[in-house]
Amino acid sequence: MERIGFHKREILVERIEDARDDQEDAKEQFKSALEEFTEAVGFEDGELKTVYDKLQRELDRSEARAKDVRRSISKVDEVSRARYGQLMRAMRRAESSLDPVLVTFRDQVLYLKHNLNSQAIASLQDKLDTVQSDVAQLIREMESSIAEADAYISQMGET
Repeated sequence: MERIGFHKREILVERIEDARDDQEDAKEQFKSALEEFTEAVGFEDGELKTVYDKLQRELDRSEARAKDVRRSISKVDEVSRARYGQLMRAMRRAESSLDPVLVTFRDQVLYLKHNLNSQAIASLQDKLDTVQSDVAQLIREMESSIAEADAYISQMGET
């Protein structure tokens, strides 16, 4: 790329910005998924299939955002390598926080799919604390990584 006028530094900054933006989008999506999950726990009357459909859409969106985060972090890593260890460690910590949330959420949506009844909704209550805790941890990791990316981008602009 440098041969055609793109400097490695410019590519790196652009990829870090993309990774930061993808993490911000993922953070918001996981907040939305948690809100839907919490709302499902309070479900009382109505069509259970509607509750399942909402949770499935949130899970699909969350998984898509997680994929975007993983892809953009890998692109940063391709350009940066070991010289940017602190930034990459923060991004990888955030990335590793995705799976526990997705696994728990996916399990609950699948359980609900196979048990569209009020007992299934009641069982979601048992997992609510775990999901809330996992999402809170994920959000903290994402915010830390986003801040690290912002600091790195700012530092790159000063040099």
